[in-house]
Formats: sequence, C-alpha cells, structure tokens
Amino acid sequence: MATVAAAATLPDETPKKNRIQVSNTKKPLFFYVNLAKRYIQQHNEVELSALGMAIATVVTIAEILKNNGLATEKKVLTSTVGMKDENKGRLVQKAKIEIVLGKSEKFDNLMSSTKTEPEAAAAEDKK
Repeated sequence: MATVAAAATLPDETPKKNRIQVSNTKKPLFFYVNLAKRYIQQHNEVELSALGMAIATVVTIAEILKNNGLATEKKVLTSTVGMKDENKGRLVQKAKIEIVLGKSEKFDNLMSSTKTEPEAAAAEDKK
C-alpha cells in the first residue's frame, strides 16, 4: 500500500498557495524544511499536511522550524480520511494531520544572519 501525497483536495476545498503536502518517500526532510522557510517568507505562514506514515515527518519539520525560532504554531488539526486501497480496492481510513505555522518575530533577523554567514566565511578565506 503506497502513501499518496498528491493534492487530494476535497470538492469544497480550494488549493492553497502556502500548503505543503509532505511525503516521506519522495523528498528528503530538509527539502521540506527549506521549502517551508520560503513559504513563510512569501506568505507569512505555511500549512504542512500529511497522511499516514508521513505524519511523523510533518511533526519533525514543524519542530525544527519552531526550535530554531523561525516559526510559531498557529493551529494543529487531526482527522481521518477515507482512501481507496490500491491493492485490495476497498476503502481504508488514513490518519491526516495539518499544522499551520506562522512567521516568528525573529524570522527576518534569523534568515538574514544565515545568508550573511557563508559570505563572511568566504571573505575570511580570502584574507
């Protein structure tokens, strides 16, 4: 049974520009961490969502961003969704999580300091 990370939007749900649907099979963890940082920069918040086994990955991403002082937790929603099992063809219930993170007050300072560190190291090497 494969974890589906496609845009499984409900009919009354419009796709959001700041939503990241996380899969634990497609991309490495820090791809999602860096993508979430970019979404927070552009939209002031990011919504991370996942199904099934990918829930642990979403929680890890959220905790990395919070512990580094880049984001604050706004909302956490858990639910179950009915999905068709690819192998057996029957309806199975999958756990779903959605975590909304907002931009922290220190976000801009922290992001600007991470950009200048490599430049400062490069200037130090030239001396």
